[in-house]
Amino acid sequence: MYLSFPQIDPVIFSIGPFSFHWYGLMYILGFIFTIQTTKKRLNKCHFLNEKNLEELLYYSFFGVVFGGRIGYFLFYNLYFFIKNPICIFKFWEGGMSFHGGLIGASLVLLLYTKYNNFNFFKITDIIVPSIPFGLGIGRIANFINGELYGKVAINIPWAILFPSTRELDITYIFHNPEWYLIFNKYGVLPRHPSQIYEMILEGLILFIILNYFYNKSLPVGSISGIFLILYGIFRIIGEYFRQPEIYFYISNNIISMGQILSLPMIGIGIVIIFFSYRRRRSTYIQ
Repeated sequence: MYLSFPQIDPVIFSIGPFSFHWYGLMYILGFIFTIQTTKKRLNKCHFLNEKNLEELLYYSFFGVVFGGRIGYFLFYNLYFFIKNPICIFKFWEGGMSFHGGLIGASLVLLLYTKYNNFNFFKITDIIVPSIPFGLGIGRIANFINGELYGKVAINIPWAILFPSTRELDITYIFHNPEWYLIFNKYGVLPRHPSQIYEMILEGLILFIILNYFYNKSLPVGSISGIFLILYGIFRIIGEYFRQPEIYFYISNNIISMGQILSLPMIGIGIVIIFFSYRRRRSTYIQ
């Protein structure tokens, strides 16, 4: 009835103590793709040349990495971080937060544009249409690693048997005895492939929508606002199928940390678009 998880080694190759992981490869591919595609959009950002762009994106990459790492511990694993602060530098052990990476990259962009007297939103508007590509292949890496899997789903034929969920599933069958026969047969419970759902939503669909709107005549900041709104919505939808790492009960409903962190993104995106159109109207009036 269910699909078996493809046993793909998370490590592509090893040389002595050095190991190159799929997750690292996806980060590199996403970064290269962003540089190459953003260069083609420089005609809409005349004050920025290729050298400035590469310099800015390199700085932003480190903002993503360190922001994502710090965000992971602050948002999802604060107690462990307090006890083991040195672990923040152990990138090879995994643990990244998109929201933390977004904050880190935004701070780097803000400082860079302020120092060079550049328009912040003109730059973000030409960068964000490329970001979903990196997000999408990052979700593929999550799938290969067997992490960030979905909730138990016994009634869908595309549910996947993730070997890494066995210990968690043992606790589930005590509360849901009807699942015991399934667990006894397969050793784990079938789950939503939430990484694939998020790859389609945050990667493929978001990429298509952003690049569609990029070719329209929209006011400065609108593309950035659309990105924040749609990513927030897609992440909230994806989290509905995902096994939450941290969740809260609100009015007897479960809301995950990822959903909570995505709500401000939607609000900020709406504010950015509102002021973008308001600024363009005032320019026309003058």
